[in-house]
Amino acid sequence: MQPKPQIVNLPVYQPGKPVEEVKRELGLDEVVKLASNENPYGASPKAKAAIEQELSQISVYPDGSAAELTSVLAGHLGVNRDQIIFGCGSDEVIALITRAFLLPGEENIMADQTFSVYKSNADIEGAVSIEVPLVDGTHDLNAMLQAVTERTKIVWICNPNNPTGTIVSHTDVVNFLNEIPEHVLVILDEAYAEFVTDSSYPDSLSLLSKYPNLMILRTFSKIYGLASLRIGYGVGHPNVVRLINQVREPFNTSRLAQAAAKAALTDHEFIAACRAKNRSGIEYLSAEFARLGLQHFPAHGNFILVHVQRSGREVFQSLLKLGVIVRAGFGKYPDYIRVSVGTPDENTKFIAALEQVLAIQEQPVTAE
Repeated sequence: MQPKPQIVNLPVYQPGKPVEEVKRELGLDEVVKLASNENPYGASPKAKAAIEQELSQISVYPDGSAAELTSVLAGHLGVNRDQIIFGCGSDEVIALITRAFLLPGEENIMADQTFSVYKSNADIEGAVSIEVPLVDGTHDLNAMLQAVTERTKIVWICNPNNPTGTIVSHTDVVNFLNEIPEHVLVILDEAYAEFVTDSSYPDSLSLLSKYPNLMILRTFSKIYGLASLRIGYGVGHPNVVRLINQVREPFNTSRLAQAAAKAALTDHEFIAACRAKNRSGIEYLSAEFARLGLQHFPAHGNFILVHVQRSGREVFQSLLKLGVIVRAGFGKYPDYIRVSVGTPDENTKFIAALEQVLAIQEQPVTAE
């Protein structure tokens, strides 16, 4: 049995280690997971109530078009229904975009340290990925523009960028869109948009009417706290959405996910509270990193990429033994770890564990 040659050496995506697995492997009773950028405050009570009500319909197929959710989301965003497509997480929307538009040998452009799913899906389609170096952890839009050729089909901009947490501004995005050829589809991945408090962050939805080659990705996995239900979406020009819909599998989002997402959109107070708590957590962690003499990138999502001044993988392993799960192993940043912003208690435990790890690793080795 012969697979596609381009997938033979394709790395399998490695998610953050599950709490249960770490407890079992290391014999720990308490574990703090700050690895997958989840909402530590869970989901809206309205979303949970909607799930309970939907349980009576669990034997019935979901609405393949997600009609009710589409209507609610369109009203929430101020767009038309035919501009929206849903996926099993925004990850699936990314896969559908590559399936719909990339042919073998065609090019797509992304940052050299960004969400890995762009490249892996392009690889599956046999496309060529052009990786443009970040500058100070931020997308270099000018260099990305210079990398565009007649074979370029897609440009991916992760904003805030994962794993660095940096953003490009509204002005930067507009200038980029004004210069990019019309045949290139620009994907603005805004998975963490609802956490951003910086006023320079793009008002991307306002740009859709002027730029038909722009598509925005968002998700219910992050601030809405519905990660386990796997539901995300894309917003773009109706013609682009129609083409992507043609390669979408039927019933790709569940009844529970649709019901929860629809209810979550109505709980504005919950989202505002999570945003404020997240910003407070970033300020706390930033101050603690400064106290420890550790540099980090400006954080605009719900995570921070911090320079731990030694192997990030070693720090990850040491933290794991103390019951704290983070992420490490970012190719361009081997001496960094990425930590999700948790509750105040989780953040305090992480800092205490990190301080312990750094102190142990700094102890001089003495000859006996």
